[in-house]
Amino acid sequence: MSRQLCLLSRDINRQIGLLISRKGEIHTVIIGDHKSIFIPSLEGFRASSTRFKGLRLIHTHLQGEELSAEDLTDLSHLRLDLIGALATQEDGSPGMLSWAHLLPENPAGNYWQVLKEGQPFSLRLNFLSFIQELENEFAKRQKTRKIEAAEKAILVRVEKNPLAEAPDSLIELADLARTCGVEVFDSIVQYRPLPDPKFLVGRGKLSDIGLRATQIGANLLIFDHELTPAQVRSINDFTGLKVIDRTQVILDIFARRAHSREGKIQVELAQLNYLLPRLTHSKSSLSRLAGGIGGVGPGETKLEMDRRRIRERIHRLEKDLKAISKSRQQRRCKREKTALPVISIVGYTNAGKSTLINTLTKSSVLVEDKLFATLDTKSARLRFPRDTEAIITDTVGFIRNLPEELFTAFRATLDELHQADILLHVIDVSNSQFEAQIAAVDQILEKLGISDKPRIMVFNKADRLADKDLLQNLCRRFDAVAISALDKSTLPALLQKLESFLADRSHAHILRY
Repeated sequence: MSRQLCLLSRDINRQIGLLISRKGEIHTVIIGDHKSIFIPSLEGFRASSTRFKGLRLIHTHLQGEELSAEDLTDLSHLRLDLIGALATQEDGSPGMLSWAHLLPENPAGNYWQVLKEGQPFSLRLNFLSFIQELENEFAKRQKTRKIEAAEKAILVRVEKNPLAEAPDSLIELADLARTCGVEVFDSIVQYRPLPDPKFLVGRGKLSDIGLRATQIGANLLIFDHELTPAQVRSINDFTGLKVIDRTQVILDIFARRAHSREGKIQVELAQLNYLLPRLTHSKSSLSRLAGGIGGVGPGETKLEMDRRRIRERIHRLEKDLKAISKSRQQRRCKREKTALPVISIVGYTNAGKSTLINTLTKSSVLVEDKLFATLDTKSARLRFPRDTEAIITDTVGFIRNLPEELFTAFRATLDELHQADILLHVIDVSNSQFEAQIAAVDQILEKLGISDKPRIMVFNKADRLADKDLLQNLCRRFDAVAISALDKSTLPALLQKLESFLADRSHAHILRY
C-alpha cells in the first residue's frame, strides 16, 4: 500500500491521505495539493473526552519533511488515533515514516509523542492493542477528576500587564462557573500587548489550550471577556470546543435565579438583547443565494424571520416592564404617604446583603454562599430600639463589568435606589479584593447617578478577619461599621448609626418646613 500511495502521490505531485478505521478499512481517500491536505468533516464519528475518533490518518509528504505543526494540531483537535507522514522519494518509492499519538496528562506537560520508524515495512506494532491501552490510560487519568458535571471548563483570560490582578479575576469567574453547575478543570492567562482580533489569545496559544482540553477532558472554554460573534465562531471552529464568554455565564445565572415575574421578564429581555446581534444559521442549506434576481435566499428569509420575532418579543417585554414600573411607582407613592424613611442595601454579590436583611427584620430571604443567590427585590419593615421604623430594601448584587444588557434590563429595579434616603453599602471585608469590589459598586452607583446619596459602609464577615487591629484601621479609613450579619450581637452599632442619621434627617426636614 505504501508503494502504491507514494507512486501515485509523486505522479500527480499532490499529497494523498488515507483515513483508516480500526478494522483496517480505508474510510476516506483525501487528495490535497503539493504542500498539504484538507481533512473533511468527521462529525459522524464518535467524540469523547476519554476515547479517540477510531481513525488514523496516513498521508504522503513530497519534500521528505517530517510531521508538521499542522499535522500535530489535526491529531489533537480531531482526536485521531494517530497521524503518520510518509516521505515520498523522487522515484516514487516510500521513504521515512514518522508518526505521532496523543499523550495523557503527564508531569513533563507533553501533548504528544513523535516516533520515527524508518521505512513502513520495518514497523512492528500491534496497533489495536496499543490504541486500546492508550485510551484506557486517558480514561484512568481523567477518572481522578470530578466529572459529575456535564460541562467541564477551562477558563481563559488575556492580560496586557503581567502585574495585573488576572488570577483574582479568574477566581471570580470560577465562582460564577460553579454557580452554573460547571466544573472548572483549569485556568489560563495569556499575556500579550493586544488581544488577537480573531482568536483573542492568538493562534498558537489557542492550539495549546485545545491540546490541554484534550488531555484533561474539558469540553468548554469560558473567556473572561465579552467575545464578538466572529470570535466565538473562529475559536469554536479552530478548537471544536463549546465557547462562551463571561456575559453568557452571568446571564445563565440570572436565568436560574429569577423567580418573580418581573425578574423573569428582565432576564429574558437581557438574553434576547444579547442574542439578537449574534443570531446566525450555520446550515449550508439556509445560506444566501447568489446575487441578482432571486438573490434573497431561504437562509436570509429564515434569519430575518427569527430576528423579527426576537425584536417583537423584546418590544412586548419592554412594554410589560413599563407596566410593572408604573405599578411600582404607585406602591412607592403609597409608601411615601406613610412618611417612613427608606434604607436600600447595596453591595457586591455574595457580600451578605440577604443575610443582613434576614437578621435585621426576621425575614426569610433565600441565603446561599453563591454569587447572585437572590435577584428579586425584597422589602421589609425595620424597627429600631427607640420604636422608630423604616423600610429596608434588598437589591440585586453588583459585579465588576456588569453586562450592559443586564444593566439595561434591571435599570427599573435599580432606579428604586433613587428613592432611598440612605444606602447601606455591605462589603465582604474577608475578601482580599474588597477594595476592587467597592470600586465596582461605586462605578455602578455613579452610572445610576446616585453616587452622592448618603451612604453607610458596612464591613460584613468581620469574624473571618483574624487581625482585629487591621479591622479597626480599615473601619477608621473607610468610616465603616464592622459586623457579622449572622451574629445579632454585632449589629447594635450599625442600628445606632442608622437611627442617628434618620433622626438628623427628620429634624432637618421639620426645620425646612
